Amino acid sequence: MKLVFATNNLHKLKEVQEMLSNTIEVLSLKDIGCFEDIEETESTLEGNAKLKADYITEKYGFDCFADDTGLEVEALDGKPGVYSARYGGEHGNSEKNMQKLLKELHGKVNRKAQFRTAVALNLENKQYLFEGICEGEILAKKTGTRGFGYDPIFKP
Repeated sequence: MKLVFATNNLHKLKEVQEMLSNTIEVLSLKDIGCFEDIEETESTLEGNAKLKADYITEKYGFDCFADDTGLEVEALDGKPGVYSARYGGEHGNSEKNMQKLLKELHGKVNRKAQFRTAVALNLENKQYLFEGICEGEILAKKTGTRGFGYDPIFKP
């Protein structure tokens, strides 16, 4: 079975390809000739996941899945949430995102947070929505060198 992962995030793509390599051939956007950036314009994680999955299915005719993930921090009323990738201003600048988050949490005792992922799967003309949550806390400073995004400051 072949399935397109509607993402330009190479870290996510690699992780999913490794997880599913024995059962599903996960194709990248580049593999299907899609070179445009699908802008996440919705106000929810679910909305962005559906938007990207629908775009690929409608324009390219492939079964596919798309996700949107947000870091939700309790002391910040769920921020950065849907804006996690551009929280520090520049889209995809993990360092600026982490710096802004750590600055806003400075002096706060409650550091509870969760990563929440919404996944939209378009398969055989039906759409399925899934949600996954990883609870944890925000550390006071960066640790480790593995992972991407907010991983250096998030402890599950």
